[in-house]
Amino acid sequence: MSGKIDQRLKDLGVSLPDAPAPAANYVPHVRAGDLVFVSGQISQGPDGPIRGRLGADMDVAAGAAAARRCAISLLAQARSACGGDLDRIVRVVKLTGFVNSTADFTDQPKVINGCSDFLVEVLGDAGRHSRSAVSAPSLPFGVAVEIEAIFQVR
Repeated sequence: MSGKIDQRLKDLGVSLPDAPAPAANYVPHVRAGDLVFVSGQISQGPDGPIRGRLGADMDVAAGAAAARRCAISLLAQARSACGGDLDRIVRVVKLTGFVNSTADFTDQPKVINGCSDFLVEVLGDAGRHSRSAVSAPSLPFGVAVEIEAIFQVR
């Protein structure tokens, strides 16, 4: 299916992967009424997981790039939840971002901006959302970032 959001992604040179499969005993997304709750998506690129710890072996720019990769996976899951039609997205309601970081690292919001900025770039005002950005001493598989989302859909 090709719509306005698909065209925007194409214009940005972004191709969404297939929705990543769950890594454990959970479902990748749940629809409740007009809301879709997308399970946490880890930072992964074409070559596999993006690992690192902010404040130790990864800087804010690399962390934001990892968060952008989470956004791509979130949209892939939203596409799956919407039967392949991203234009059914009304808005991004909420993001919760987890940053694998040292105890003294305080730029979690700048890292999660990589996801937030990308969603606004793709969805316009519908990409603006409420958000939390928190630190974690470790994340699954040693990844740098994990982000979950709530989307409102038609």
